[in-house]
Amino acid sequence: MSAEFRLPDLGEGLPEAEIVQWLVAEGDAVALNQTIAEVETAKAVVEIPSPYAGTVEVLHAAAGDVVAVGSPLVSFAVDGADAAPPGTRDAGGASTTGASRVGARVPSPASASRAAPNLVGYGAAPSGGERPRRRPRVGSTAVRDRDAAVRAAAPHDVVHRVADEPVGEGPRSSPPVRKLAKDLGVDLALVAAQHPGEVVTRAHVERFADDMASGASSHETSTVPPAAPADHRVTRTPIRGVRRHTAAAMVRSAFTAPHATTFLTVDVTATSELLASLRADRALDGHRIGVLAVVAKAVCLALARTPALNSRWDDAAGEIVEHHYVHLGIAAATDRGLVVPVVRDADRLALVDLADEIAELAATARAGRTAPAAMTGGTFSITNVGVFGVDAGTPILNPGEAGILAVGAVRRLPWEHDGRIALRDVLTLSLSFDHRLVDGAEAACFLGDVAGVLREPGRAMLLR
Repeated sequence: MSAEFRLPDLGEGLPEAEIVQWLVAEGDAVALNQTIAEVETAKAVVEIPSPYAGTVEVLHAAAGDVVAVGSPLVSFAVDGADAAPPGTRDAGGASTTGASRVGARVPSPASASRAAPNLVGYGAAPSGGERPRRRPRVGSTAVRDRDAAVRAAAPHDVVHRVADEPVGEGPRSSPPVRKLAKDLGVDLALVAAQHPGEVVTRAHVERFADDMASGASSHETSTVPPAAPADHRVTRTPIRGVRRHTAAAMVRSAFTAPHATTFLTVDVTATSELLASLRADRALDGHRIGVLAVVAKAVCLALARTPALNSRWDDAAGEIVEHHYVHLGIAAATDRGLVVPVVRDADRLALVDLADEIAELAATARAGRTAPAAMTGGTFSITNVGVFGVDAGTPILNPGEAGILAVGAVRRLPWEHDGRIALRDVLTLSLSFDHRLVDGAEAACFLGDVAGVLREPGRAMLLR
């Protein structure tokens, strides 16, 4: 019998996700918990496991489609005993309907013993029965009309291979490759037909475009009108994923919390010397301890002395909530945009452990594998603009946080030291804060404490 699987709520109430790629095709046999697709939410790329063991009947969306939470994703042919996914049978063992599964987040007792895929839940169904926003499928009239000239220029056998194939999964490729194909006026379906079973790459698209250009002259007598040339003077990119989430969060923050920013330039030569000695210590081989880790440790120490910067404004309750722990957000620039994974209980970590956590979070973020839950719950954030050669800036607060510290580039500059001018390592700290929670004196004290640790790392022994 047929069973329908709807896009689950992947965490944090995100309303939709984009299909990055399908890892199965219609007609494929799948096992329980086998990864069937990769989807991109507003925060991360997430793997979707199959809730059934059976055969894929229908893929309801193509790669590149944006699917609303609760909308049909895949239909499976399964045995009757497995018609409901784990967690959707009632106490008597009866399967619930697809509609009643939407919104169910807690499995029933009878289903707890079954092997369940690692899904968060199903979320709420979209109002009005919204279907996924879909691109035209290969073989549709719209695609044939739009790409007639492209197909005319393509190798004859490739065109017929595509035309004879049933409509199903779209070509497997990454978003940058799809964008390149669009810019070059290349139909990815034709490229995929030349490389069956493979993921379409940039090289495949460029080679196909070259072949298409060289073969176009042989079709000059065709009655099909030429395709409109791509306008390379502008680029249009859909606002979705991390970019949309970041934009919404920054607008909300900028128009909710009254921002103020203060700056302090500090001599960090002693910190540079400390880091050099740590790098030379064989016992610390494999650990990457840099300026950012030392700043993070200094922030944790300073927050204990200025708790206003580790609090949040609860407007609904009319309260100021002060945190007695530090969940430290570390801003990371990725190909998908800016993300801020969180180091949990950073104030409890030694310098080496803190450095390891930061390095691991950054690597995971750049790979696009940070879980949505790992980017929530921060109480204070750090952004390292120095890696881009920037000295200072006015960072925008993450919503719900009272402060964010930007760390500038370390510069070798003439600086007053012990009554003389000498070349010293210098960096600038930029602290933005919520002026409802923090006044100028508290912000100055906090920056002074952070700078004191960077100026003389031994001062960390005096702070508590």
